Parts: sequence; C-alpha cells; structure tokens
Amino acid sequence: MVRIRLSPIVAAATDELAEAGVASPRVDAELIAAHVLEVPRGRLALIESLRPDQLHRFTMLVGERARRIPLQHLLGTAAFRHLELAVGDGVFVPRPETELLAGWGIERTPPGGVVVDLCSGTGAIALSAADESKAARVIAVERSPVAIDYLRRNAIPFPSVEVVEGDVTDPALLTDSLLAAEHGAVDVVLCNPPYVPDGTEVPPEVADHDPAEAVFGGADGLAVIRPVIALAATLLKPGGFVGIEHDDVHGDAVPDLLRADGRFAEVTAHLDLSGRPRFATARRT
Repeated sequence: MVRIRLSPIVAAATDELAEAGVASPRVDAELIAAHVLEVPRGRLALIESLRPDQLHRFTMLVGERARRIPLQHLLGTAAFRHLELAVGDGVFVPRPETELLAGWGIERTPPGGVVVDLCSGTGAIALSAADESKAARVIAVERSPVAIDYLRRNAIPFPSVEVVEGDVTDPALLTDSLLAAEHGAVDVVLCNPPYVPDGTEVPPEVADHDPAEAVFGGADGLAVIRPVIALAATLLKPGGFVGIEHDDVHGDAVPDLLRADGRFAEVTAHLDLSGRPRFATARRT
C-alpha cells in the first residue's frame, strides 16, 4: 500500500493554518493528524507515514480549520482538565483559562459538599468538580436547550451531577427548580457566564460558531454577572465560596460588585496564565 510521509504533510498544514490566521497552527495541525491517525498527539513522532485515505481526511479537516471552524468542532471534543467533553455547533467551547476557576473551586469543596455550577454549558466546571472533588452533589444550571443536550451527554459518567434547565437571571429559578431546597446550603458556587461587552470584536471561531448568548453579557458585559452574585449569596451557606469568571476589562468591576453586595468577605481578584484579570472570588459571611 502507498504511504505518504507524515512530517512534510504536517509542516505544509502548519503553513496553511498560519496563513489563515490560526493562533496555534502547529499544535492544531498535529492535533488533527493525531485525530485522523487515532493516536495521542505525543505519539506522532513515532509515526512516519499515513495512508492515502488518512491523507484525504487530514487535508479536508485542515481546510475546514483554515476556514476558522473551531478545532474542537472538527475533533468533536474539547479537553478540559482531566476530561474530554463532547462539543459542537450551538454550544460554547470551554477555554483553558476556565480550568483555573474550576481548580480554585475544587480545592475549596469539602468532602460531602454541594457545588453549584451556573451557566454550565457543556458542564466543564461541574463535571470537573464531580471528577476531582469528593462532593456529594454537583448541580449544573444551564438555559440553552442545545447546551443542555451536550451537558446531559457529558454528565452520563457522573451520577452525582444533577442538571437543571433554567435561566440564572430569572428570580423564579430559586422557587421553581431543585435550587429551591438549596438556600443557604451550598458550599461552592462557580460560574463562567457570558461576559464579553456587546460590540466587542471577537475571533471568527467565536463570532461564527459560539452562540452569542453564551459570549456577550450586555452593554458592559455584566448583565448576567450582577444577578449571579445575588443568586450565589442566597445559595451559599455561611463560609461558602463563590468564583466568577469575567472579561479582562472587569478586573475591578466584578470584585467591586461582590463587595457592594454586602454579603461577602475575602473578595479576591485572580489573573489567568497570561497575567490578565480573569476571575473574582469571595467568601459568604
């Protein structure tokens, strides 16, 4: 059978993706190759060639990535901490920076505790909490029917996860869902809400493929964060923790909102790995 050398194919794909403006062309080319070859990316160095049918599939996927279709949509999954989550059109693709917020919350989850993940999307934060902590219950709240489908699918291996379909900005959420029984009983509330200010220019992968309702948070980007803070204050037990991801322009605004609520102490701003403001945390008094 005819075999084609892999290394020049990956190099050419890297050049094509770089010319298309992809931020990490070499990584993306290698991940696509690993996907086509059905091996971990780290094993590519051990593979010298690929079959013509594999080359055809690789070329097709690289072409789609060059058109700025999200890599995760092409692979069908997104990596998040120790998980591989199903993703696709109509659901927000979890980002690596959110792993920091999830890790912060996991470290503060006591054995047998209750965690609530608001604006859960694919379930990245909720499922990581179920996977890595000893929480007795993890409640994932999401309003999008499309995202709910992905969330339920991703949650199948985690019996401690309960999915609630609801809008975190709707006061009825506290009376018309299982959250009604959680007033003052939750140990950790985490949230990665839509927070990009309306009108902000975003990459094609976001503008054309992430649902706008999961990205943009009103004129100042805080339209969802404000009710989330009030909701967290109601749900948390005294001494419980809240963590909220935000846009890098909100490094002062979100901590200020937490302080202004009057029910939180130990308000702290956190940076992401690139040194930009990324999430704020506090403790319920």
